[in-house]
Amino acid sequence: MYAEERQQHIEGQLAEAGRVAVIDLARTFDVSSETVRRDLDQLEARGVLRRVHGGAVSAARISRVEESVAARTDRNSDAKERIALAALALIPSTFTGAISIDSGTTTSRLAQHLRDWQPAASAGSLTVITNSISIAAIVSENPHIEVQLIGGRLRGITGAAVGSATLAQLSGIRPDIAFLGANGVHADFGFSTPDPDEAAVKSALTRGSRRAIALVDASKLGIETLMSFASLSEVDTIITDHSPDDDLTLALERADVETVIA
Repeated sequence: MYAEERQQHIEGQLAEAGRVAVIDLARTFDVSSETVRRDLDQLEARGVLRRVHGGAVSAARISRVEESVAARTDRNSDAKERIALAALALIPSTFTGAISIDSGTTTSRLAQHLRDWQPAASAGSLTVITNSISIAAIVSENPHIEVQLIGGRLRGITGAAVGSATLAQLSGIRPDIAFLGANGVHADFGFSTPDPDEAAVKSALTRGSRRAIALVDASKLGIETLMSFASLSEVDTIITDHSPDDDLTLALERADVETVIA
């Protein structure tokens, strides 16, 4: 296989999984690790990826790179749908109380399913707390859901309220479950996101809930972005679509985090 073919394959794997490992690529292509490293060097020079220890991550996973919600909505769509349905199962018709839903594309899928949520009792209802304008609009279509929209400075790229006013409102709220999005989940760095203001809100949602559940597709696993907003031990459950690698699996077990594969 020529270098150009190998590099096209690497680009495809990066688009799908978000990262590649030198040892795996060397085995796949039946070439030396040094050959793979030269391929990665060339792809890095073209801006396709960023070299990290043991391999490389997609340029879209660089610590300060952040794409808009619109740009990410259809990516890994099937995985996000399965994750959202697994999360929905944690809010049965008998559930009474309040949940918070973080801004994000996978959390938005959960919100879409909540449009059809029905309480077991005719007088039952569910309270949804969110700092996302789009998620608030979605769940407000359900007459059985009371929506509490958290205000603040609006970040256009995510459609989420952030800042001191947002944090002040969250400080007085304690939902039963917080459903959180993340840009990265790493064995050492925990849960992370590129923006510090967004990280502060995610941290407040995590620490302010009775149970924190992260909804992350497999492309986020093993990834570090700029700002850690929670250690692994601060999250109770992670719902994803693929088993994490051995290092992250062990770290999640040690942190007593339940891992659900959707």
